Amino acid sequence: MAYKDILPFQLSNRMGFRALCMLVLVMAADQSLAQGSVAAGQTKSAICAACHGADGNSPNAIWPSLAGQHADYLARQIEAFQAGQREDPLMTSFAGPLSAEDIADLSAYFEAQTLMPKTADPSLVELGEQLYRGGVADRDIPACIACHGPAGKGNPLAGYPSVAGQHATYIANTLAAYASGTRRSDASSNLMMRDIAALLSEAEIQAVASYMQGLRGATN
Repeated sequence: MAYKDILPFQLSNRMGFRALCMLVLVMAADQSLAQGSVAAGQTKSAICAACHGADGNSPNAIWPSLAGQHADYLARQIEAFQAGQREDPLMTSFAGPLSAEDIADLSAYFEAQTLMPKTADPSLVELGEQLYRGGVADRDIPACIACHGPAGKGNPLAGYPSVAGQHATYIANTLAAYASGTRRSDASSNLMMRDIAALLSEAEIQAVASYMQGLRGATN
C-alpha cells in the first residue's frame, strides 16, 4: 500500500501533523489490559442484550453494535463511563457496578462476535468516500482512513476503534458529540476527533457516517 493511501494529507498541514503526533503518543502508551474470558462474558452479557443485542449486533441504530470491536477499546469505554468521562444515564448505571474482571470478560465476548454487514445510502457514497479516503485538504480535514484503516477496522494498538458496519445514526450522533465537545473521553485521541468533527458540516457528517456503515472490514 502506498504511503499516500495511509496518510493522504501533508505533514506540513496542521491537522496532519497533530494526527501523526497523537498516533505516536498513543502507540507508545501501555495498552495492556487483562485478558477476559469469552465464555464468562457471554453469561454476563445478558444485561447488555436489550440495547446492544445478545451477539453484539444492536437492534436500534441509536445504540452501537459491539460485535467485533477491539476488546481494549470496549474496556476503555466502559471505564470512561465509570469515571464520568463519558455520560449516559443508562450506560453509567450499568457500568458502575462492573469489576475489572467483568469488563475484561464482556469486552472479550463482544470482540469475538461477528458484526452483521450493513449498506450505505447510495446517494451519500460519493461524498462519504471522498471524506473517508481523502479528507478535505484545503479545510484541514484529514482522511478517516489514516486512523481507521482502508476497511474501517481501526488500529487496536493505537486505540482507534473499528468503524466498519457501525450504525450510521450512532456514528453521526458521536461525531456531533465530538463537535460540540460533549464527548471528552480518551482525551489524547479524542481531542483530535473533536477538532476534526467541528470542521464537518451536517451533510458531511451524514455522508461519512453512512459510508462507514457500508464498510465491511474484510481487509485492513
